[in-house]
Amino acid sequence: MSDPLIRLIEPADFAAVARLTVAAYEADGQLKGETGYADVLADVSVRAEHGDVLVAVEPVTGHLLGSVTFVLPGSRYAEMCGPGEAEFRMLAVDPSAQGRGAGGALVEACVARAIELGCTAVTICVREGLAEPAHRLYRRRGFVRQPERDWSPFPGVNLLALRLPLRSATDS
Repeated sequence: MSDPLIRLIEPADFAAVARLTVAAYEADGQLKGETGYADVLADVSVRAEHGDVLVAVEPVTGHLLGSVTFVLPGSRYAEMCGPGEAEFRMLAVDPSAQGRGAGGALVEACVARAIELGCTAVTICVREGLAEPAHRLYRRRGFVRQPERDWSPFPGVNLLALRLPLRSATDS
């Protein structure tokens, strides 16, 4: 398989992205005991209004492999990024496409977008105890735990904060 193509979502992609995002979160066990988060994940049109929803596409077939939502501070979906930081959320890869580079390509696209915008860091939250492949992906990319920024949206769901410092042009 060739490297995934990363592009901005198009309205024709919304339904497929909603399905694959919910399927990926269910496959990772991230929706157990949740009430309403699957609806948030599936509301792709609202995410696209308030952030950049990027999709990973298999270049030959056009099959959607995954998606992510990139946001800046103050946007509706920003949970933890501060001034000068970017954040990505709801990274999901179709369970049938996992392990083929789509997740990494989406992370790299978010990092590139943050650098392009002059951000000093990229922040993310990962659910404690779940999705070990995602934890490994972020560690390999250089994301560092920020335990002082951990938080819980409701009892039983603990989100671990990670941050990737970015080099600015003046650092080179």
